[in-house]
Amino acid sequence: SNKTMKIAVPTKENNQIDAHFGHCEFYSIFVISDKNEIMAETILESPKGCGCKSNIAYDLAAMDVKIMLAGGIGDGAVNKLASQNIQVVRNCKGNVHQLVEDYLAGKIQDGGSNCASHGHEEGHVCSHN
Repeated sequence: SNKTMKIAVPTKENNQIDAHFGHCEFYSIFVISDKNEIMAETILESPKGCGCKSNIAYDLAAMDVKIMLAGGIGDGAVNKLASQNIQVVRNCKGNVHQLVEDYLAGKIQDGGSNCASHGHEEGHVCSHN
């Protein structure tokens, strides 16, 4: 099966995660294979203005992003992303490539409480279509 998944990370200079979602310079979009390996990385320019008021959730969903690794992010933005079936993992820090590698290795848990904390059975995703 060639199912891929995409992970988005708000990014600033030096490939560090931007702690302020919505004020980031751009989003790093990582394409993940069904073997949990990074296949490709693209850049999505950040819309100007506050992340919670922009259409970023819809733009990311249209790109098939399922997970957002974020630093600081407000409940409003989390809820908007969740409405587009994008799961947010909060309180992430550091280099975006390392973060994605760590996430894929199962080393990162969400700092808040949402569906990430319920444990994911094989093949389970939060969207219910």
